[in-house]
Amino acid sequence: MSVWDELVGQGPVVESLRDVIDNPAAMTHAWLFTGPPGSGRSNAAKAFAAALQCRDGGCGTCQSCSMVAGSTHPDVSLVRTDGLSIGVDTVRDYVRRAALAPALGRWQVLIVEDADRLTDQAANALLKSIEEPARASVWMLCATAVDDVMVTVRSRCRPVLLRTPPVSEIAGLLASRDGIDPVAARAAAAASQGHIGRAKLLASDPAARERRRAILALPLRVTSLGSCLAAAQAIAGEATARAANVADAKDEAELANLKESWGVEDRSRRPAGFAGELSSLTKDQDRRRKRLTRDAIDGVLIDLLAFCRDVVAEQVAPGGDLVNADVSADVAVAARSWSTESTLRRIDSIVECRRALEANAAPQLALERMMTGFLA
Repeated sequence: MSVWDELVGQGPVVESLRDVIDNPAAMTHAWLFTGPPGSGRSNAAKAFAAALQCRDGGCGTCQSCSMVAGSTHPDVSLVRTDGLSIGVDTVRDYVRRAALAPALGRWQVLIVEDADRLTDQAANALLKSIEEPARASVWMLCATAVDDVMVTVRSRCRPVLLRTPPVSEIAGLLASRDGIDPVAARAAAAASQGHIGRAKLLASDPAARERRRAILALPLRVTSLGSCLAAAQAIAGEATARAANVADAKDEAELANLKESWGVEDRSRRPAGFAGELSSLTKDQDRRRKRLTRDAIDGVLIDLLAFCRDVVAEQVAPGGDLVNADVSADVAVAARSWSTESTLRRIDSIVECRRALEANAAPQLALERMMTGFLA
């Protein structure tokens, strides 16, 4: 099984990266992988990293390929954050690593997930390493869009643009790789809007499907100011709960590890310096929880956008394929009850909410404002 096999719907990208592997003269030291959420940006970067280290160009079975896939290769580093940004201290650590000679492979590869979250200071620290690269270092940045990365950084990177994978290919992957029923796989692939990870979750987790249906039922229930506030609270509560499901376990494990490393028990006297480490950990955990919550809210907003898109499609050109075919009855009701103009206003209110959240607005207030836009 090749390292490229799970890059669904990215044939041109795979072909171009393979050409680089086969033609070392075309290699460069900085790459920028962009594409919509779920398109596989970091997966493409990891596949490319494995292929660069592999003697056979990414066979998928050798030690190098297996180590990259398992995130244990000493010469392939993944730069990521659970918080809202990637700070300069983090980047400086990896810049120092980029200057080292490879220990096992042929390249020192550094993959920056969510490069759009680099602070200005962090981006400037990275820029120096990209401008004056070590002989065997390769930076691979991942972001949703080219414009999300500082211009001085992106101008020094070779772009790799991924597309939204086709529904048929996502469904085929779920069926062949995960053993999911083809009909369920196709429905999940359509509902995921090209997000492979979310498609797998929807296909395999009944609770996730139920949460999505509950969210998609909200637009038809908003008939008064009170229902607007209730809908906003439901979205915020759902996002907070989803974030807690991920964050609580991580918080507990990290706290236990910190106490163990300092030899601290719950009732023991705490040594000097422990309080500072605990405060730093707590701040990092709060940032992670905030990011997880905002990401969960954004996922809800994307679902609502897809629902409104289906309504417009039904109003303008009825009978076409729907993203949310499983709730087609609700789409039909909305298409009859709303005017096309009011549907577009609803879409505008969702887009405005997403922009407000990107600008760090209070989630509850932004959601309440959005839901008032759903009033006919």
